[in-house]
Amino acid sequence: MQHPPHHPHAVRADHMKTEPGVPPLRLVAWETTRNCNLSCIHCRASATCGPYSGELDTQASFRLLEQIAEVAKPIVILTGGEPLLREDIFDIAKYGDTLGLKMVMAPNGTLLTADIAGRLAESGIQRISISLDGADAESHDRFRGVQGAFEGALRGIAHAKSAGIQFQINTTVTKTNLDQIPLILKLAEQLGAVAHHIFLLVPTGRGKYIVDQEIDAREYEETLNWFYDQRDKTQLQLKATCAPHYHRILRQRAKADGQTVTFETHGLDAVTRGCLAGTGFCFISHRGIVQPCGFLDLKCGDVTKEPFGHIWIHSPQFKQLRDVDQLQGKCGICEYRRVCGGCRARAYEATGDFMAQEPLCLYQPTDR
Repeated sequence: MQHPPHHPHAVRADHMKTEPGVPPLRLVAWETTRNCNLSCIHCRASATCGPYSGELDTQASFRLLEQIAEVAKPIVILTGGEPLLREDIFDIAKYGDTLGLKMVMAPNGTLLTADIAGRLAESGIQRISISLDGADAESHDRFRGVQGAFEGALRGIAHAKSAGIQFQINTTVTKTNLDQIPLILKLAEQLGAVAHHIFLLVPTGRGKYIVDQEIDAREYEETLNWFYDQRDKTQLQLKATCAPHYHRILRQRAKADGQTVTFETHGLDAVTRGCLAGTGFCFISHRGIVQPCGFLDLKCGDVTKEPFGHIWIHSPQFKQLRDVDQLQGKCGICEYRRVCGGCRARAYEATGDFMAQEPLCLYQPTDR
């Protein structure tokens, strides 16, 4: 076990000066490793079994967590690749927990044993997310690229439950599993999940090779409206990610129903704004490169060369993303631009301009 450094003053948030217009940091997804034991067809990182050079070592990982804690006390998602392939992942999780960070993890479930689940609980992991991209073994395993991935995920979930760790189900929506989303939601309920988060495919990494499986704008709209309809039919927390239109639909549907939508603005299922890239959220690669999100391949800084807090506050790209008046096309004139914003990664992949209009949106603005 590697021990963290003793820096008693390193985590005082009042040491970090902010600037006007810098939003609260709510979420950080940290790619702790790019190594992975699966070969998912949609993988943002095109992750394989590696090895990969330049991965932040244990002490560098501790320093990164300290620098994050200087800015805020966000939720830190330990992701990958497969984070459980890091031998020091429990030490990393524990240190983040001692700093007051809300530590969660995104394993694929296949490596979770009773012992590992117990160690995760002891290290302060508050929740894990397990991806189910099909409601049965055939469909999920095809998506994940490894036979047995579905049964492995279910075993991992059972071990997490026994260890008292909350879990949510994540699902990436494509044409191949669109008709299975209701079944996956039902399965999540049966398994005892606390939440179901759907992700709309962003064609990056290996996802570029299945761009033909990306749902179209009409299917996008129908799926999000169906998701809205499930809010009063399930006990699960529902959240749509990489689907900023959902924030428009929430308001449109509530108004049509004569209801007032209340939003959970804190916690692991917070619903705050559509695209959070560079605003309430950022991504850190296994080499320490800071990006607005994992799907938006913009190098905004390097934590091995400058403090994370400086990057978060001063990155030119982050400043641009925080200014909705710089949005282009119909996103720039849309009355929902402050709550939706359009997927910046999808715009970038489609046009090369991360401030361009969202390419998968049917809505026509009405305020100008």
